[in-house]
Amino acid sequence: MLAFCGQERCLMDGSGRVKLSRHWLEDFAAACDGEVVVHCLPEGAVALYPESVYAEMRRRELAEVERAAASLVARRSMRRFGALTAVERISPQGRVTISPAFREYAGLEPETEVCVIGAEIGVEIWNTERYRKEMATIQSHLLRKGEAEMTADLTPEREDR
Repeated sequence: MLAFCGQERCLMDGSGRVKLSRHWLEDFAAACDGEVVVHCLPEGAVALYPESVYAEMRRRELAEVERAAASLVARRSMRRFGALTAVERISPQGRVTISPAFREYAGLEPETEVCVIGAEIGVEIWNTERYRKEMATIQSHLLRKGEAEMTADLTPEREDR
């Protein structure tokens, strides 16, 4: 079975909660027993990850933690991850609460429709308009990349004379 795949739109309630679909609840139950890491992504969305996935992401990032004392970039990365990450428990009704600060960061308004997107390692919660723009950016990039590959493949190599 594919985990954390698909997309849907749902209503964020007045308390900033999003009700997750049954298939995502099953994915989270299998991966982390309902406790999720909520993390703000640089693209302007909020991700929900099982703790094991998040821990692996951080393990790789913190491999250079010894540089933190001397590296502004390392400290900024640690600061960003620390400030924009929290732990939440999925409620028995299948809802997860997004804090007001995280909602503001991601442009998520209570009582509005949001996009919930499977990202293979977790799910992402997007402002609908931001998600539309993100998908247009991805599609444009893939088309340009594909055209460049086709051009390279179809252009005969010139032998130096």
